[in-house]
Amino acid sequence: MSIPSTRLGAATRRSLRSTPPRRHEDESGMILAQLGAAALGGLTLFLAVMFALSLGYRASYAGRIFPGVSVAGVDLAGKRADEAAIALSNRLSYPYSGKIVLRDGERLWVTTPAQVGLALDTTASAQAAFAYGRSANLFTSLAEQFNAANRGVNLSPVSIFDQRAAQIYLQKLAAEIDQPLREASLSVNTGLEISAVPGQAGRALNVEATLVLLGAQFQAFRDGEVRLVVVEQAPTLLNIQPQVEQARALLTAPFALNLPGAQQGDPGPWLIAPQELAPMLRVGKNVSETGVSPRLEVDAAQIESRLREISQAVNRAQENARFTFDDASGQLQLLQPAKVGRELEREATLEAINLTISQGLPAADLQLTLTQPQVSDSASGAELGITQNVSSYTSYFRGSSAARMNNIETAASRFHGLLVAPGETFSMGQALGDVSLDSGFSEALIIYGGRTIKGVGGGVCQVSTTLFRAVFFGGFPVVERYAHAYRVSYYEQNASGIDPNLAGLDATVYFPLVDFKFTNDSPYWMLMETYFSAKNQSLTWKLYSTSDGRSVQWQTTGLQNVTAAPPPELQFNPDAGEGAFRQVDWAAEGADITVNVTVLKGDKIYFMDKFVTHYQPWRAVCEYGPGVDDPQKIAKRKNLCWVKQ
Repeated sequence: MSIPSTRLGAATRRSLRSTPPRRHEDESGMILAQLGAAALGGLTLFLAVMFALSLGYRASYAGRIFPGVSVAGVDLAGKRADEAAIALSNRLSYPYSGKIVLRDGERLWVTTPAQVGLALDTTASAQAAFAYGRSANLFTSLAEQFNAANRGVNLSPVSIFDQRAAQIYLQKLAAEIDQPLREASLSVNTGLEISAVPGQAGRALNVEATLVLLGAQFQAFRDGEVRLVVVEQAPTLLNIQPQVEQARALLTAPFALNLPGAQQGDPGPWLIAPQELAPMLRVGKNVSETGVSPRLEVDAAQIESRLREISQAVNRAQENARFTFDDASGQLQLLQPAKVGRELEREATLEAINLTISQGLPAADLQLTLTQPQVSDSASGAELGITQNVSSYTSYFRGSSAARMNNIETAASRFHGLLVAPGETFSMGQALGDVSLDSGFSEALIIYGGRTIKGVGGGVCQVSTTLFRAVFFGGFPVVERYAHAYRVSYYEQNASGIDPNLAGLDATVYFPLVDFKFTNDSPYWMLMETYFSAKNQSLTWKLYSTSDGRSVQWQTTGLQNVTAAPPPELQFNPDAGEGAFRQVDWAAEGADITVNVTVLKGDKIYFMDKFVTHYQPWRAVCEYGPGVDDPQKIAKRKNLCWVKQ
């Protein structure tokens, strides 16, 4: 019985020993809780007190700025916002009385802030002063109120910076500050004396960068200096004395431009006199891997007109050699050597001139693009496929004036010995070239604007008609052909008289508006020969090539829908001369003609074509000059422009 009792006692002792610590922990927790509650209560009470104080402070200064608040040194304490705005307007005159010094090196410009765009916003400044200490955050408000009351607060005024006004002011300064970059250059006086003009650094006011500095100065709201941002660029050409010496040496003699490989009859050389060269000279820049250096050269714009003039003399199209065909031997005889095409390369020539001038040399070669002709002087008939006469035609022009005959001979000569390539469409107008008094033509009658009048080249249509018929009877395809406005008797003449069947087989040329074209559709070259006979008043056109067996069949409808000529007309011409009376147009019946042609190769049709011509009825016209009282009587007596009644 004693053992259990002892155990129970031990257990009891342990229990008694553990009880006191548990009571202590509970008491500590209670104490902490009580302290926390007390602190929270104290904080709450503190906040309540502070809030009450803040509310009270605000209430005591309701609608008024708190004590200790200033704007730009102007004390605004106790003032309403509108009163503060008036006070600031009266006291703060900085935009108008302040001074801003703008500096560019030793140059100064003094202005007021207002002149460069600064304006004071007194209303916004007063509102900012009133808002100080009235933050939505209690602690911030209390802190601001305390700071203002104890140490004072000086707020920056609210200002407006009108950058557009500042830009306008600075751009006016830029007109005084800016100067263009000028490289060292040459000066030439009337006596061709050369001297050097020093270079000038380029300067430009950077308005945008200066605006940034100006805005920063305005933040301080006090007088100050702003350094203008000026960008400078130094000239790259400084010492040009060697170029001055080169220019002096060049101007002692003319400068020559030479045609490379010039042959007899070629133009050139072209000499540029010192008086003409001097104003062209300038100092340019030679840019290389090692840097920029000066070089003597010519001004491109000033020499351009001279190069344009030279190009007109130098440029030419490539021309094949011209030949005649020896019917006896079947060989070609050289008539005119081939010409290599030339074109002046103006930019390359300018560079060549500058290179030679920079080296102090007195001459330069023109730079050309050359085009080789297709047919050289040594070409043979076998090589070209020119072995026989494939078509010939002779037209007649009896009754032509000397001027008309001159034009026929001049125009025909331009086609003598000419070659037409296989597959080429030949333009007569293009090959004919310039038709003018300067190129050998005379004034003769032409059809123009519904009248027969005097014009340069009258009679050239005799040449185009002769070519058309040689092509027509040779069986080559015609690409472009125009008939005359009315029937012309020259084009209906044959060896013995008039052949009405030739009507509708004429062709007129008035290039570039009206042309005659045909195609050499054979695989062989074609050679043209023209023979003018003043004695017979005839023109023969021969075509040489190699026959491919083509033959021509043709039919004409003859004259259809014949229309009588209108009655003759008498016209007064004040420039005709005193008492003059002459016929200037001749009557011709109108008619329609259709010519059909079939070209065969062997017994097979190669191609067919049709030429439709409408001739207008044409009235006779006579002109009379001043002093002719009865032109009808003269017309009857001379039987000109007269219809029997």
